[in-house]
Amino acid sequence: MNFIYSPGPTYVKNNVMLSRSKNFTNPDLDHDFFNQYKSICSKLKTIFNTKNDIIILSGEGMLSLEASCACLTEKNDKVLVINNGVFGEGFKDLVSLYDGDVTLFNSPFDSPFEFEKFEKFLENNHDFKYATLVHCDTPSSMLNPIHKICPLLKKYNILTVVDMVASLGGTYVNVDESQIDIGLCASQKCFSAPPGLTFLSISKDAIKAIKNRKSKIPTYYMNLLNYLSYYEKKWFPYTMPISDLNGLETSIDNMLEERMENIFKRHEKISYSLLKALSKNNIKSFLDSNCSSPTVSTIIVENDTNPQEILNYIKDKFGILLSGSFGFLKDKAIRIGHMGENARYERIIPVLCALEDAFSYFYKREIFLVDDFNYFYNKN
Repeated sequence: MNFIYSPGPTYVKNNVMLSRSKNFTNPDLDHDFFNQYKSICSKLKTIFNTKNDIIILSGEGMLSLEASCACLTEKNDKVLVINNGVFGEGFKDLVSLYDGDVTLFNSPFDSPFEFEKFEKFLENNHDFKYATLVHCDTPSSMLNPIHKICPLLKKYNILTVVDMVASLGGTYVNVDESQIDIGLCASQKCFSAPPGLTFLSISKDAIKAIKNRKSKIPTYYMNLLNYLSYYEKKWFPYTMPISDLNGLETSIDNMLEERMENIFKRHEKISYSLLKALSKNNIKSFLDSNCSSPTVSTIIVENDTNPQEILNYIKDKFGILLSGSFGFLKDKAIRIGHMGENARYERIIPVLCALEDAFSYFYKREIFLVDDFNYFYNKN
């Protein structure tokens, strides 16, 4: 079995896997399950920092993205897609799929979000039903300042849909303070549970906008309104994946027991030490530390080197799975996912050993990633 260190899925602890193997009840008939689901949602509220409703869906993170767009978008609705990475284009495609009228705001992909430019843009362009943005853009590792962007949008009564799949649980997020209307995440990244679940917070304003649609929601499975009265009705629109939920609950318990502030500190410490070590070895990260996410790093390979050859070398020699990137970084970068349970010293060191060996081999010079990482890690 390969050692996974890509930006999701991440390593899953044994107690999470054991929870998924427990014998289970019929979630459609057993009222105790509705209490369990409600309890899991309550625990998620602590991590989201919200009083808003939480909905857990059976499906990968893309399900929440599409469900949000499907429920909010009506034909010719004006939607702002904030594009500061690779995934902005994905939101554009989803909004267009449901006949929304998309306006793109592009901020440079290789530097911090241009907030002042965005402020000026909104002064003359704010007739939008909602806006979409990505907190951590995993292909580039860009971390966008949602705590500044979303309140500004709210000032103009623009609803917000924020993809937090690669950030929530690895860096500080406060949905209520940031006035996020729909904030969505998934199980396989910072939560270190197997892929298969996605969950979102939804504000009263977003619920009102969905209920006040002039046209019917063009989906049943993704109709978020179907989940809001589950506890009172003791009913879900489909049979809930109880084994997946058992695993997610244990992963959340692991996080809350460790305490979120401690989790954020270990993510920040590993990210800082890695970027410093790369710089000291003249290996370029795509972004500087002032806008790079603490959950993932994107390493630019030298011009005459094929990233896939490095990835294959590391997989074949060390059994470690890293990933390339896509979009404008396709065939230019390698990404490592120091998120969730992967954001631990004992898990990143084998990866750095493999990278050190591979870079030394392909770049034909001595690389000292491990020693330099240790220096900055112990100094920080």
